[in-house]
Amino acid sequence: MKLVSSSQMKNIDAKSIEVYNIPSLELMEKAGLGTANVCKKILGEPKGKKIFIFCGKGNNGGDGFVIGRYLAKWKFKIQFFLLGKKDELKGDALTNLNRAIKLKLPVKQVTKPEDLPDLSACHLIVDAIFGTGFKGEVTGIEREAIAKINSAKIPIVAVDIPSGLNADTGKFKPVCIKAGATVTMGLPKVGQFFFPGKDYCGEVTVVDIGLSTHAIEEEKIDLNLISEVEVKSLIPLRPGQVHKGDCGKIFMLAGSVGLTGAACLASLSALKTGAGLMVLGIPESLNLIFETKLTEVMTRPLPDVGQKGHLALRGLGEIKPYLEWADCIALGPGLGQHFQTLELIRRLITTRINKPMVLDADGLNAFAKQPELLRDLPFPLVITPHPGELSRLINTPIEVIEKSRVETARQTAKDFNLVLVLKGAPTVVAEPTGQVYVNPTGNSGMATAGSGDVLTGIMTGLLAQKLLLEKERPVSELILESALAGVYLHGLAGDLAKTEKTPYSLIAGDIQEKIAKAFAKLTA
Repeated sequence: MKLVSSSQMKNIDAKSIEVYNIPSLELMEKAGLGTANVCKKILGEPKGKKIFIFCGKGNNGGDGFVIGRYLAKWKFKIQFFLLGKKDELKGDALTNLNRAIKLKLPVKQVTKPEDLPDLSACHLIVDAIFGTGFKGEVTGIEREAIAKINSAKIPIVAVDIPSGLNADTGKFKPVCIKAGATVTMGLPKVGQFFFPGKDYCGEVTVVDIGLSTHAIEEEKIDLNLISEVEVKSLIPLRPGQVHKGDCGKIFMLAGSVGLTGAACLASLSALKTGAGLMVLGIPESLNLIFETKLTEVMTRPLPDVGQKGHLALRGLGEIKPYLEWADCIALGPGLGQHFQTLELIRRLITTRINKPMVLDADGLNAFAKQPELLRDLPFPLVITPHPGELSRLINTPIEVIEKSRVETARQTAKDFNLVLVLKGAPTVVAEPTGQVYVNPTGNSGMATAGSGDVLTGIMTGLLAQKLLLEKERPVSELILESALAGVYLHGLAGDLAKTEKTPYSLIAGDIQEKIAKAFAKLTA
């Protein structure tokens, strides 16, 4: 699903109306009906239910008048509060104000703080004050109204976007409606999925209002929202007659002294995601630990540096048969920073590996001083850095990366010709073509040690299956789809874990435990 800026949305609206002859009143009518349906779903039976609708003077306010008209038709008791004077409205907003007045629906003009109502008597508030075109600072009566609405502790539905929120950045100044639900028109907006905006939107519902598909295509949008519907189509189908060899073989190189947990989390998560076979290459002095901690994962003890728990360069020859055996490779979780291990990683990637691969954590750090070695490799590659790891790889301050997550991810994927998963809030996925995808799942509780290792395992597990179960398709598509489905599934598992553990007590193992429930939700 395309994710748009306010200017892109404005262009699509204008083209739909002016070029493709879709009446603007028809678009507003569908927007109002869609939002009214969400309000109805929230409140249930209309008997005794009172709804206050706060309308601005623009088209967002016009949507509000349509919403109230439908809710009144369904026997809800509604009251409009117009932040301004009736004679200040024009166009479609004025038309729908007059329709409400003709139906004798109550409209109160609010021009000063004393005009604001006591909100304790209502069951739901509809915010139709500002739309996606608003930028800057909220002042005047709108600021007073937003502050009062937020303090009321009553469910709020925002129309298109919470009033005061910048649709492009997800920021606001100094106040913004804190909605429990946002009904957005046509396409989701960028600011609804970047913080702090995401916290102010609640559950976002996208309503199809009949915009021209040609107008949308002509805008050439290169930002996307990963949706549940799309992810469901990306999960590999498992025929009833498959055996473990049909579901993908993974060779993972991971773990070092003090970091055995990373390797365990990643390897077991790959199996829990559906991979058929997993061989985990680890320092031989740590094998007893791994044999104790892992039952389903096969371990392959490899030469380590002086029996000190770090993979040694001389293990290259012993690793080669497993690179040939595997359908895909995962490299990095918990490998550590020993110079021999780092050189082993560099040599493997530049001379030995020719299979699709997921590169994470210390695997990425091995290239911090020689990032050019990762450019244009002859095999499909996904890298999964957090901002610190990406900062080292592209020599860019973390603050700069965080301020421009989308553009940084896009440019890095292009420069290195790979799929980039930039972990964070939100996680974004970029491909070499310039398309970027924003993940809507996940929560603050996932900012915990080992969460990224679980993600590496999930993506690798999906990739292993897709490479065999969908082998007629281009590998470049399979590796991108594994990344998209992987980040969504990982975040969903974290969201399911959060409901039981709270964000404070959630740990990586809790995310891993909910992989099965996440699959159940997506495949029901």
